[in-house]
Amino acid sequence: MSWESFIARRIYFDKDKRREVSPPAVRLAVAGVALGLAVMIISVAIVVGFKHEIRDKVIGFGSHVNISAFSSNTSYETPPIEYSEFLQQILQNDSDIARIEPYATKPSILKTDSQYMGVVVKGVMPDYDWEFYARNLVAGTIPQITDSTVSTQIVISQHIASQLQLNVGDDVLAYFVDNNRARARKYNITGIYKTDLADYDNLFILGDARQLQQINGWDANQYSGIEMRLHDFDKLDEVNSRLYRLLIASHDSYGSHYYVRSVRELNPVFFGWLSLLDMNVWIILILMAIVAGFTMISGLLIIILENTSMIGTLKALGADNRSIRQTFLQVASYLVGRGMLWGNVIGLAVCLLQQHLHILKLNPEAYYIAYVPIEINIWHIILLNIATLSVSMLMLVGPSYIVSLIRPAKSIKFE
Repeated sequence: MSWESFIARRIYFDKDKRREVSPPAVRLAVAGVALGLAVMIISVAIVVGFKHEIRDKVIGFGSHVNISAFSSNTSYETPPIEYSEFLQQILQNDSDIARIEPYATKPSILKTDSQYMGVVVKGVMPDYDWEFYARNLVAGTIPQITDSTVSTQIVISQHIASQLQLNVGDDVLAYFVDNNRARARKYNITGIYKTDLADYDNLFILGDARQLQQINGWDANQYSGIEMRLHDFDKLDEVNSRLYRLLIASHDSYGSHYYVRSVRELNPVFFGWLSLLDMNVWIILILMAIVAGFTMISGLLIIILENTSMIGTLKALGADNRSIRQTFLQVASYLVGRGMLWGNVIGLAVCLLQQHLHILKLNPEAYYIAYVPIEINIWHIILLNIATLSVSMLMLVGPSYIVSLIRPAKSIKFE
């Protein structure tokens, strides 16, 4: 062990030699680091959790990548595209695509004896993945859609059920307008879902796509679009660009051109809003790093001034400024380490409590989720610890040069 480390350990661990001013200053410095790191861990966990929750909800209603007919029509009454063998081959041969799900959409009016409401019926095929809706069901079960027959079962949102005073097991008439004439279909409600994503909850009900194909007079291979779910969200832009290049000049046998868009392009408002959260996190991280750094500076300066007599003695014995600075920087590293330990304990404890108990609530009408979401990522915590240690120690390098101003002749007499 070097003499610098020996003296640093004596200064930090020998409590009997500390003056009265030292403990409050040390505790304040440690508390500053602990508070800063805890706030950074909690902030990053909240923002990452919030982004993933909202992103998963938006993707749950749709997909990662969508192929539809190229049209200037922005309504849900869209021209169909053919799910041709050419298109099937391209999509099935793409190793980044996990699921391929054709769908159909059509505006409709749900009518009860006393109420009516405009909705969009989204039709899916028997092999549709219902995991998202099953996770968000508040009553009933998922519709049973099989290959053998066209199903009349649907799942509706809690908002629609509340507005129309409908419950699981009720029948409801849906009116579709096609070629200036109305067609009615009776549906049976098997389930009610709630995602708190009002833009979708207020609009969508789900049923059998073949029902909508019959109403529109489409062939069995014609759909409003094709949804694709990817294995990895991080490859979204790559897959979207690749499919766009492959299909931009293609069209189906009915003359419809393929139009490829990612979930970001389909929902620019949501993803634009989520990207703004990153800026807020960076501001919090910078402010907390500055707070932790300045509290450590004050603590280091007090420790140096407290040990002025010892510094003078060391210089009289031949120690240079660099070695003495290294001694006090090691003392500071002990303080930073203790603060980081408490910061991790506090930050992770708060995150785990919120993750499991949902103590902090949110207004779902404003934030699309009923509680503050938390996602703990071990790599984020490691990076935050490394960044906190690095920034704190870098900020202490400058103040440590104060030892060069101390003169042995005067400091040895310092009390």
